[in-house]
Amino acid sequence: MKQFIYFTVLLLMTACAAKTDRNINSVLWVQTAAEYQANCYQAYNTALLSIETAIADNRWTGALEQTNDFSDLPPAVIFDLDETVLDNSAYQAKLALEGSGFQLSSWDQWIGMQQAGSIAGAVVFINYIQNQGIEVIFISNRECRKRDNASSLCPQEADTIENLNTIGITGITEKNVLLKHEYMDWGSEKKSRREYIVEKYRVLMIFGDDLGDFIPGVKKEITPEKRKETAAIYNHNWGTKWFIISNPMYGSWRQILKTPRHRYLQGLPENNHP
Repeated sequence: MKQFIYFTVLLLMTACAAKTDRNINSVLWVQTAAEYQANCYQAYNTALLSIETAIADNRWTGALEQTNDFSDLPPAVIFDLDETVLDNSAYQAKLALEGSGFQLSSWDQWIGMQQAGSIAGAVVFINYIQNQGIEVIFISNRECRKRDNASSLCPQEADTIENLNTIGITGITEKNVLLKHEYMDWGSEKKSRREYIVEKYRVLMIFGDDLGDFIPGVKKEITPEKRKETAAIYNHNWGTKWFIISNPMYGSWRQILKTPRHRYLQGLPENNHP
């Protein structure tokens, strides 16, 4: 009888752990690891080394979509928002602790709270380039959605601007924030919004946490191997024009993996097991 009770308790403990363990290591790394913080500082500090060259060279652009005559256009830097400038790990921690998945309703509630923190290095860098007269553009897949009892068709935009003000990024207006579905052709693929920006600005650099923040066509119906090959094609842009912040919590790198995901794990060859 005692043995039965022991195994019952063990099973319950295992079930509880499984419920709260979804994505927990990824969130823990973001929230506690100095290595993650150093990675963020490294990206933004490296960008500082190239920014003066980028400003001075009117042939310099960081956008693949910039094929127009851009030499006389004013300079801008494009940023993704979430996990690039704004830290939403508190929301991800909530999901991990509850054992729940992403839901648009709970995500929208989080946006409305305006409590996202800042990614290390982002505020200092953005303040610096603003002082240099460089326009700051945020291309985000935060989605425009009308809320009950709200007059605005896109209250998420005002929430985002206020959140940016809270962390120390000021001077941002609606023209600086391009959200998903703000216009009909602005879907999760950011290419159309980059095309919109390159008509107005010479894009010096792009910052993001997802390959799709830089390159089109890499967020669905593609293999991990093909994504790696695509990233390698543009190896000269990484660390000079493109700066990526590590995000192990979510992203298209996970979305393109088919289930069961453990099939992608690569262990030792059978004859080399210890």
